[in-house]
Amino acid sequence: MTEPILRREVSRAFDAFPAPMRRRLLQVRDLIFATAAAHEEVGRLSETLKWGEPAYLTEETGSGSTIRLGRLKDSDHAAILFNCKTTLVDTFRERFPDQFEYRQTRALLLPVAGKLPKRELAVCLSLALTYHLDRRGKKAR
Repeated sequence: MTEPILRREVSRAFDAFPAPMRRRLLQVRDLIFATAAAHEEVGRLSETLKWGEPAYLTEETGSGSTIRLGRLKDSDHAAILFNCKTTLVDTFRERFPDQFEYRQTRALLLPVAGKLPKRELAVCLSLALTYHLDRRGKKAR
């Protein structure tokens, strides 16, 4: 599965970011779609805007938690934002304590330059895209 063509409103949201941040966030977008495609249970992703920023939802299956791409006011890093009521960022922090910078329970921050840590980031994205499946499995035990 390849990532879908950017819809006009989502493209405009990406265009609003400074060029280095836009490039990094588009790399993350590609990885989100590639990671989703590797998990059959995730289904087709919906790409939309939440709070004016690109967001990725597993509406078809309900398997995951929303992933939003943006920036934080006090940072020059690209931000991958998650629902702060989930345990996702805490889980990422436990697995990759030195790989990423984190903000509270809501964001994983990436420098806009340098090599994207694809393997580690794909693990984090996979956990987000299957968050509700993992939680349902724990409740069933």
